[in-house]
Amino acid sequence: MGILVDNVSKQFGDFKAVDQVSVEVKTGSLVALLGPSGSGKSTLLRLIAGLETPDSGRIFVTGRDATYESVQKRGIGFVFQHYALFKHLTVRQNIAFGLEIAKQPKQRVQNRVEELLELIQLQSLGERYPSQLSGGQRQRVALARALALEPKVLLLDEPFGALDAKVRKDLRAWLRNLHDTVHVTTVFVTHDQEEAMEVSDEIVVMNHGRVEQVGTPADLYDNPASPFVMSFIGPVNVLPSTAPLFRQVGESIPTQDSAPVFLRPHDVIIELHPDQTTVPATVLRVIHLGWEIQVELGLEDGQAFTAYLSRETFKRLNLRSGQQVYVKPKEAKSFATPLA
Repeated sequence: MGILVDNVSKQFGDFKAVDQVSVEVKTGSLVALLGPSGSGKSTLLRLIAGLETPDSGRIFVTGRDATYESVQKRGIGFVFQHYALFKHLTVRQNIAFGLEIAKQPKQRVQNRVEELLELIQLQSLGERYPSQLSGGQRQRVALARALALEPKVLLLDEPFGALDAKVRKDLRAWLRNLHDTVHVTTVFVTHDQEEAMEVSDEIVVMNHGRVEQVGTPADLYDNPASPFVMSFIGPVNVLPSTAPLFRQVGESIPTQDSAPVFLRPHDVIIELHPDQTTVPATVLRVIHLGWEIQVELGLEDGQAFTAYLSRETFKRLNLRSGQQVYVKPKEAKSFATPLA
């Protein structure tokens, strides 16, 4: 067992930050806590770390009841969003800090620091100070410092939130490779869906202090358990069941007339000629995203929605603003009944 959170709740005044949450993190796995601001993900991470005490429930770390254990006794490494490096210490000294506090032998400290510098690929920068590093390099040093004492669990709180998009993308791949090397049980908090899907083995989706769904990135994308999960994991169009786009899909799409229908942009089929399964639409706007094309479309009843096309499909269709096309859903979903 890596981490077991058993029916944990935490309240701050009148605000219930975590509400009867139960989650299991398997040993050696990398799990993301994903949700919007205020969903309880950071509070849950702090509860696991011992920085907060639950009002009710139990927390087990590596099979041991750690609910009321101090931070120091939990054997946990913690990495914050803003690095928290010591500005007056070099990279080597920052990484060595925890080892020296633990009174490790000098040779052991030196060997471990060199090993970690190689792991984070900063061997030549050991004598620099944090102010002389880029944001991505500082975050790698913070990770090395957290790993120095060989923690059983590594917790990351929005680790890439302060970095620009390109650096974040690079560090996501680096973190995944790092995890595959060290295999430490890891939990990280993020509000970035793409980040969670790219890095993690499993994702815990949180909303209003509760767990909405737990699953692999593919499970959550393909089989969302609720409208919130479908809306939060990946792009989606939300349209009324009365939209003409769904006329040919089934006579009664949801069982309740008011239930919306969720349609992924990748599941919109665009044709140049009508048939009995399509409805007319107008191309409102074409946006080139590089690796794919985003097409904004409007139906005759005024409903607007988005389609994503590959470059090859877009080139074949040769779409332009104002053009009339014919569309149909390949797959859509309501939470009254699934659509084929």
